[in-house]
Amino acid sequence: MMNLIQTITSKVPSLPLFATSESRQASGAAEAGTSAGISGTSGTPGKEKAGKQLRMETHDLTVHYGSTVGVKNVSLPIYDNQVLALIGPSGCGKTTYLRALNRMHDLTRGASVTGSVMLDGKNIYDSEVNPVIIRRRIGMVFQKPTPFPTMSIYDNVVAGLKLVGIRKTSVLDEVCERALKQAALFEEVKDRLKSPGSSLSGGQQQRLSIARALAVDPEVLLMDEPTSSLDPQSTSRIEDLIHELKNQVTIVIVTHNMQQAARVSDNTAFFYVGDLIEYGPTSTLFTKPKETRTEEYITGRFG
Repeated sequence: MMNLIQTITSKVPSLPLFATSESRQASGAAEAGTSAGISGTSGTPGKEKAGKQLRMETHDLTVHYGSTVGVKNVSLPIYDNQVLALIGPSGCGKTTYLRALNRMHDLTRGASVTGSVMLDGKNIYDSEVNPVIIRRRIGMVFQKPTPFPTMSIYDNVVAGLKLVGIRKTSVLDEVCERALKQAALFEEVKDRLKSPGSSLSGGQQQRLSIARALAVDPEVLLMDEPTSSLDPQSTSRIEDLIHELKNQVTIVIVTHNMQQAARVSDNTAFFYVGDLIEYGPTSTLFTKPKETRTEEYITGRFG
């Protein structure tokens, strides 16, 4: 694995975290067409906090859509190689917060973000930071499967690498197999890698989207209700996959399913009407919540 990562790193153009006109021009092509980018540089370890490694952290994060507040003054730690679940009723700010973690709101007309999102000690919203590199280091898996319909299964997985000029067949083959295995999909598709990605079932398409994100070795993986459109069997496969993946990547997941949050996450944050109401270890928050609104939500009294 290390040799593979070194090979990829040696082939990827050197793109600094802080943007210059040249680096923006060089990386502009990677902005379109993929939900996760290529890791520009591997991050330094996060700082220690309470015996755990801190990968990301938000401070007083506020997102506006015009005059409407999506989330306000949210401060949260995101620990390395753990799963953070974001829960709450529809429209409470979960996805708004999630999309702020890799500057997806830059692409939304009228959206503005204040506060800070710290990644390895740097605020990703600093004016000098290259947002393309941020999206390469922090991948995204959307609510609905997003395979590129005109691409084969193979080309879907390695699309991000090709965007930065990696064409060596042996490298692409190894990355494709590794990512599909990580996404628990390889055995199901190994004999039809040239078939269209759109020919797969819904659950397989979502795992293909995950494989595409993992192919570029992100440090953090954001998942926006990744099982909401899937059947119970496919949902179980994705949940098992999340348990396996957290050993390799930090995960933040939005879910409306309380049982799913309890099954897959280490820590949980409860949002309500744009506010962070409560945060803590999942086992504690679901059994001994401190806030009345948290207890009312997880016991089904509203939402």
